[in-house]
Amino acid sequence: MALPISAAVLLGIIVVVLVKGGYVRIGPALTCTLFGFTLAATGMAPAINNGLTSLAGLISSF
Repeated sequence: MALPISAAVLLGIIVVVLVKGGYVRIGPALTCTLFGFTLAATGMAPAINNGLTSLAGLISSF
């Protein structure tokens, strides 16, 4: 049984684990987060969303 989870929640959990584990410092993590918010406000947002949707469909087909 597959549990549906949004990409934002999954990526947020990964970032928290990486910061807590010491693999990524808080500065670069915040910078990447702010870049993501900025990128979401551009015209590329629909293309990125479509790409992520396609990738999720590909992964779920396995």
